[in-house]
Amino acid sequence: MTRGFKIPKRVTTEIDFEGEVIKIDAEVPEQEPEPIPEDKKLNIIGKKVPRINGEEIVTGKAKYAFDINLPGMLYGKVLRSPHPHANILNIDMSKAEKHPGVRAVINLNKKNVRYVGEEIAAVAAVNEEIAEEALDLIEVEYEKLPFVVNINRAMEPGAPRVSPDGNISKPRTRERGNIEDGFKEADVVLERTYKTQVEVHNCAEVHGSVAKWDGEKVTVWDTTQATHGVRRSLAKTLQLPESNVRVINHYMGGGFGSKLGLNVHTVAAVNLSKIAGAPVKIMLTRKEESYCVGNRPGTIQTLKGGAKKDGTITAFHYKSHNNGGVGSGGSNASPIWDMYQCPNCLIEESSVYTNTDASRPMRAPGYPQGTFSVDLFLDELAENLGMDPLELRRKNYTTKNRGGTGTPYSSKGLDKCYELGAQRIGWNRRNKKPGEGKGPIKRGIGMASEIWGGSGGPGTQLDFRLITDGVVEIRCGTQDIGTGTYTIIAQVAAEELGIDIKDIKVMIGDSDYPRSGSSGGSNTAASVCPAIRAAAADIKGKLFAIAGPLLGENPEELDVGESKIFVRNNKSKSISFKEACKQITEGMLTSNETRGPNPKGYAFSTFGAHFSEVEVNTLTGKVKVIRHVAAHESGRSINILTSENQIQGGTVQGLSYAFFEQRIMDEQTGKMINSNYYDYKTPTAMDTPQIEPIIIDSVDPVLNNLGMKGLGEPPRIPSHAAMANAIYNAIGVWIRELPITPDKVLAALEERKEG
Repeated sequence: MTRGFKIPKRVTTEIDFEGEVIKIDAEVPEQEPEPIPEDKKLNIIGKKVPRINGEEIVTGKAKYAFDINLPGMLYGKVLRSPHPHANILNIDMSKAEKHPGVRAVINLNKKNVRYVGEEIAAVAAVNEEIAEEALDLIEVEYEKLPFVVNINRAMEPGAPRVSPDGNISKPRTRERGNIEDGFKEADVVLERTYKTQVEVHNCAEVHGSVAKWDGEKVTVWDTTQATHGVRRSLAKTLQLPESNVRVINHYMGGGFGSKLGLNVHTVAAVNLSKIAGAPVKIMLTRKEESYCVGNRPGTIQTLKGGAKKDGTITAFHYKSHNNGGVGSGGSNASPIWDMYQCPNCLIEESSVYTNTDASRPMRAPGYPQGTFSVDLFLDELAENLGMDPLELRRKNYTTKNRGGTGTPYSSKGLDKCYELGAQRIGWNRRNKKPGEGKGPIKRGIGMASEIWGGSGGPGTQLDFRLITDGVVEIRCGTQDIGTGTYTIIAQVAAEELGIDIKDIKVMIGDSDYPRSGSSGGSNTAASVCPAIRAAAADIKGKLFAIAGPLLGENPEELDVGESKIFVRNNKSKSISFKEACKQITEGMLTSNETRGPNPKGYAFSTFGAHFSEVEVNTLTGKVKVIRHVAAHESGRSINILTSENQIQGGTVQGLSYAFFEQRIMDEQTGKMINSNYYDYKTPTAMDTPQIEPIIIDSVDPVLNNLGMKGLGEPPRIPSHAAMANAIYNAIGVWIRELPITPDKVLAALEERKEG
């Protein structure tokens, strides 16, 4: 019996999100465009295309959340705990409520605070100065409690309890093979401990929200990586229909994972706005950014590994303790678990709780920490085996995940990264004996590898329109977090339709547009762009149906290019794209096509290899990175220019992690000592080396219709480890703790001298 309506196709598929494979259920098209052949000559995809909104950004016309100023707008401030651990016995807001210029005060109803900076109350006033005065008028009676902010002290017996179940969580384990058998097979067995610091996000744009009510509907301009995700969470918190909540984020100045979820200050701005009957803006200060919006967890990692004389790795046993503050410290083990062929592997990871802000995802969460340990360990193992470190990695190369025991990767270009990166840096120039050379200034070369996800997946929805004037309008609820999403969307649409990129109007960053996922896990481009191509192909077919009779040809014989529709075997027989659009009798052609599922039977990962050359002054301990080569394979690159931007930016962040950044806590007060840009050190242009990106533009043959994977996080993963290995090659001394500061270099050299 005919139903009279079409039931869409829905499937369950897997995507790799921040190193974790998750299953999602989504509607997918019955048919997708054929993948673009790897050797097809493309006009816009794979080129260096300047950002289509670059002029708006550099001239200040682009509106970030901070730039939103509405009539009658009030300014909100949040009262935060000055204590790392305390019970709240009483809170009196009466003086603040009566203060001239104050329009609303709310109690966040906290009974207990567990770190300095935790939110307690919020105010809204006619200006920021009055709001600050009002905070000082809120009287809070605290019962101070014991606390601990240092990971080592938190692990000691008798340390103040942060979690009711203790400060060290039960280990999270993964195991394959038998590590005892693996160690018995080994000719060389090593065990080493590595430490990494807590790293603060410090985005260029601080976190903030502007909230405005219109009856029972609220609009929020938010600094978010998840426009639709925040809408959903906010609606649930407010117990409102999602249709009554609108979230807007047209521009954002960096998030790195810290802006993926709904924040307390956002809910406070919304509630203050409701009470005051006026828009409210809350923008955090730099100090609040350091205390209250997450961080990359610090770690203590112990890696024991064994290998045969020929370099075959037989076993890895990895233990880590991750300082997640009052939250989980996450996982670092995926590079050890997946990257190299190893049949026997045991992973044991525990969170260590301290009275500090809960960690949040930070650009490739967990992978920089795990890569630091495994890549330094491999260099140490290679030295003990008398092997070249690069050859040891090649010896244990695998095209299957889970250390060679799992499913094949959909594509893996790491071997090409090794080859081209080594050539470019001049790997044959490195010291054959670490530390050799005359004089106090030593040079060395090191390398490290990268694995990450970035598969993307279905679920992005579109409103794709071709207007009779030949202009394309694309509405999508995804967001551009500074990575160039506006531009790559326009590139894909323009390439598929054969028209100028200037004729593509991209509208994103608004929850009133069709739903798309969050910008995390390097999944935005690989989720959105194949959907854009599918919708553009659908529109193209509809336009061919109009142009075919005009040219006296079967629509299936037509093609597009250079803003024309032409007969595939006779390009001289053509009609301009815009002329064909004038014949659209409906006023516009529309499509809401999306991308298909990820194919089964594959692991989806990106790969890379970084090579670094450093100079070490053995008299001062000062390290200078001279040159850095970063080779990456992430499938087809849509925009070479923005891909190179990502590689350069990720490398600089890795440099910062290697030598500068660390959160310093006062163990007596529980406060962060360096909660500002002056004391929290990051590199300047004077510290930045020559960075040479290499993009292995190899098309993934099965993943999606563009053959692409994500590149947002991969460049952040291996750079610091490559630099650390280069330091050893320069001075012949291992430094196994980040950041590598001059005092650590001098201490290591002195220890070698004494030993």
